[in-house]
Amino acid sequence: MKAIWNNTVVAESNDTVVVENNHYFPADALKQEYFEDSIAHTTCPWKGQASYYSLRVNGDLNKDAAWYYPSPKPAADNIKGRVAFWKGVKIEQ
Repeated sequence: MKAIWNNTVVAESNDTVVVENNHYFPADALKQEYFEDSIAHTTCPWKGQASYYSLRVNGDLNKDAAWYYPSPKPAADNIKGRVAFWKGVKIEQ
């Protein structure tokens, strides 16, 4: 699977975990040069607190376009160390 934004592959892996129709990529599948830490956080009742990354590709910023759960609740342990995308990031095979 590939995560693509701004005509650029920002993550690629054959090992994604699908939860609620989102592909969670292993952290080592991310092309780190496109990722910036964000101060944003949200909370999911069953997964826990999410942290975010923004994407910067070819000078364009996609704020908070990727999220992950640093310490997921037990029910979501299968996505620990994984990152998912939204905000126009296309997921393709």
